[in-house]
Amino acid sequence: MTRALCTLLLLASCRAEPEPARFPDANRPVAPIVSDSFSTEDARDRVGEAEEVMRIAGVRSGMWVADIGAGEGYYTVRLAPIVGARGRVLAQDIVPATRDQLAQRVQRENLDNVAVRLGEPANPLLPPRSFDRIFLVHMYHEVTEPYEFLWHLRDGLKEGGLVVVVDADRPAKQHGLPPAQLICEFTSVGFMPAKMTRLAGSDAYLAMFRVGAPRPQPDAIVPCKDKGK
Repeated sequence: MTRALCTLLLLASCRAEPEPARFPDANRPVAPIVSDSFSTEDARDRVGEAEEVMRIAGVRSGMWVADIGAGEGYYTVRLAPIVGARGRVLAQDIVPATRDQLAQRVQRENLDNVAVRLGEPANPLLPPRSFDRIFLVHMYHEVTEPYEFLWHLRDGLKEGGLVVVVDADRPAKQHGLPPAQLICEFTSVGFMPAKMTRLAGSDAYLAMFRVGAPRPQPDAIVPCKDKGK
């Protein structure tokens, strides 16, 4: 082996590994995960929350939907009969114990069209181009790395698919998110608003987003100012 070749091999072995993509910080408060249950299911049913949300979101038979941050499965078990045998529901949570409890519920209720998976805080780990609707219900304000999370979330949508967000119109530290903050963060990674409406009987709102502009490189994302102050 020549001295020149040895030198080249030595230099190659010393090259630093490429740095991982760097996403902006949240740049606002992030609410802690305090429970896997947002409210009692009976209380939510009394105001017709799930029915209203699924109707506005246009959920129908045969759709593939994802319930991210599914918790105890309030939406999961109500989505399953609507999408039917030809549809699929992916229920995901980042807390292993919660995921396990939800899996037991799905098995107990014989929901054969539901799969339960464990995600990561900054990446829902969705199969690419798979879902007609992705639900983020009363959980987005708890996402610690919102820009990285949304950047990866895009991969899971089918062409023409929608992300459906339900949250409360209050600051993140009070377990909500102002609509202006939500819109800013989604548009920063190339989503565009499709619909926004208030939900009956509460301070909650529903917002839907579709893929709009090309997805920016992580270091090109401009973080939003905190609009909840």
